[in-house]
Amino acid sequence: MNRFKYSLQTILLILSVTILISCERKEATGSESSAQSSSDSYSERIDSLISVMTLEEKLGQLNLPSSGDIVTGQAQSSNIADKIREGGVGGLFNIQSAQKIRDVQRIAVEESRLGIPLIFGMDVIHGYKTLFPIPLGLSSSWDMELIENSARLAAVEASADGICWTFSPMTDISRDPRWGRVSEGNGEDPYLASQIARAMIHGYQGDDLSLDNTIMACVKHFALYGASEAGRDYNTVDMSRIRMFNEYMPPYKAAVDAGVGSVMTSFNEIDGIPASANKWLLDELLRQQWGFDGMVVTDYTAINEMIAHGIGDLQHVSALALQAGVDMDMVGEGFLSTLKASLEEGTIDEAMIDQACRRILEAKMKLGLFDDPYKYCDPQRAENQIYTSEHRQQAREAAAQTFVLLKNDDNILPLKKGGTIALIGPMADNAENMSGTWSVAGDFKSAVSLRSGIEQVAGDGVTILHARGANVVPDSLLESRVSIFGKPTYRDERSEEELIREAVAVARRSDVIVAAMGESSEMSGESSSRSDIEIPENQRALMRELLKTGKPVVMVLFTGRPLAMEWEQENIPSILNVWFAGSEAGLAIADVLFGDVNPSGKLSATFPRNVGQIPIYYNHKNTGRPLEEDKWFQKFRSNYLDVPNTPLYPFGYGLSYTTFEYSNLSVSNNVLTGDGEVTISVDVANTGEYDGKEVVQLYVRDVVGSVTRPLKELKGFRKVAIPAGESETVTFALSADDLRFYNYDLEFVTEPGEFQVFVGTSSAEGLEGSFTLE
Repeated sequence: MNRFKYSLQTILLILSVTILISCERKEATGSESSAQSSSDSYSERIDSLISVMTLEEKLGQLNLPSSGDIVTGQAQSSNIADKIREGGVGGLFNIQSAQKIRDVQRIAVEESRLGIPLIFGMDVIHGYKTLFPIPLGLSSSWDMELIENSARLAAVEASADGICWTFSPMTDISRDPRWGRVSEGNGEDPYLASQIARAMIHGYQGDDLSLDNTIMACVKHFALYGASEAGRDYNTVDMSRIRMFNEYMPPYKAAVDAGVGSVMTSFNEIDGIPASANKWLLDELLRQQWGFDGMVVTDYTAINEMIAHGIGDLQHVSALALQAGVDMDMVGEGFLSTLKASLEEGTIDEAMIDQACRRILEAKMKLGLFDDPYKYCDPQRAENQIYTSEHRQQAREAAAQTFVLLKNDDNILPLKKGGTIALIGPMADNAENMSGTWSVAGDFKSAVSLRSGIEQVAGDGVTILHARGANVVPDSLLESRVSIFGKPTYRDERSEEELIREAVAVARRSDVIVAAMGESSEMSGESSSRSDIEIPENQRALMRELLKTGKPVVMVLFTGRPLAMEWEQENIPSILNVWFAGSEAGLAIADVLFGDVNPSGKLSATFPRNVGQIPIYYNHKNTGRPLEEDKWFQKFRSNYLDVPNTPLYPFGYGLSYTTFEYSNLSVSNNVLTGDGEVTISVDVANTGEYDGKEVVQLYVRDVVGSVTRPLKELKGFRKVAIPAGESETVTFALSADDLRFYNYDLEFVTEPGEFQVFVGTSSAEGLEGSFTLE
């Protein structure tokens, strides 16, 4: 027996809604209507639905709890099931598998009063079951087609397993590698991060969000989360509006312009007001100025956390969040438990609740959940489209494009497929740590370790000797903090001396040493800030002893952030940065080590010489007392006593097994006027012995402005494949629009004057030209 009793009026209203939805479904089947007519259709359906919803049911749509991964068969009896039946849940996240999601969706659709479907989300950050490199690694490919394809395959797999909403991409600019979540972003540059945001969103959402293999994206964390003080996660953010708009906001704006379906608020405050209660941020800027019309969701318990920020109790901060423009409350249930009281007290009005509810219902309609609530729950798709050999091959190929060759003295790399290799280090044989942070749906044990990858790629002609050599860190307590989430570090309880002695004995029997060093997977990521970003001392002690053997040493660097590696740069002959490369990491690394793939990655974040240089980034401004170029030290100039101003590795840096020579820079016009364009071209020759790919980078400097301007800004790039001995002319076009910036009054303007251009292999090296904007 149905537990609800309806009045005749309610029954008639529900019937009218059902008939309307049915009619709209039939019309949609053969419709060639415009986006505006679709929007009108959504509005009519939502109006009809909201008219029969109780206050409690509206508040339920604003509620996004985490159920955990419900065990099959548990859905009916779980506490969350009762809330769903009562209309108290709008969506869930962290459930995996199409069957489990179907079971939970059935409760919402068939056992709640109005049958409103749930939306199911998950942190699908760099792949679903098939894992690609961490986002910082992907950004180092500088390959937008590759990045978009990684998101496309993630959407195919996630949607096949019941997921229709991902909390990605993260577009937070960060210039502080102490911050652990730098691993989840796209580096320090707003232009590059904006291009990546567009690519990721199109990969997830495609051209039609109603298809069953696309999912709704969620740009995060809005806003400025990557600028937390001291690199400490969740910490205070405080910056000028001019910096905010020119350097940190562009990637979020690019995501909105790309049609992202949802936005997630950040944990930090902005101008003294936490983001989730910041009406200027969420309403005036996001909705009114940028025209965003999707839904806004908080980060995990962000509303509740505003209590600790000191701006009120749960009822007060929940009302502030609703008033600011938040639509959905993740986990905290502040909306669910307090907004009714705020409504009765007159702090908020029901129109605010209706507006938030409307946006959530519209997102569900755009996803097609009202037409088919089970569209993402096809077990056949789950069986045939997840973790396929084709997807894994694409992940392997993609990973190899993200590795950055930092040093290669005497051309130690690529290795020959012959002789004896000593594979040494704490990351040499650890499959679970290959995937990287925020890989929640992955099967870590099935990932390919470096040892396995080398054995498979090298073939029978190579003998592999293995020794651990060192633990990840010397401190067992610290190691326990990062040996989590199914990614054990397998600490060896032998003494440091014993581990090194064994490794050195192995190394002496080899022709070349491959040292797998750096961080473990969870040393970066959320709540993984580090005050010391050097290679752990026990690993460095091991490398000192390996170098004493006289054998060539290649360091394979695993990291989720830029590290301070001045000792390694000075002493180790060859360094290959492989980030955390995903499911097929070991194979992809081996492909590059043995030269089957020529490395072509370029850094998307600057590597400092030491932690004292932080924040360090290429697109900084000048001072009134700048240090002369290529000088150090000068008294009464802007420099350090104990270290040069220059980074260890600059933004855009990355070597290849071949060499590239730039020549014949040409600027088509000395003067850029009106709606015209200036064309910048350069010849790039592959002067080495290997076919290779080069990322040709265009930087611009606005020499004189009404406000101070950066020394350089990235304005274009092209990744080109050039066979050995051949050359290619690479061309860029700039218009006045490409030179716009926010002035003191936050107007987005161009200003006439001289512009210098730099084209080269990194932000620190290139050919120069100029033109004038009239």
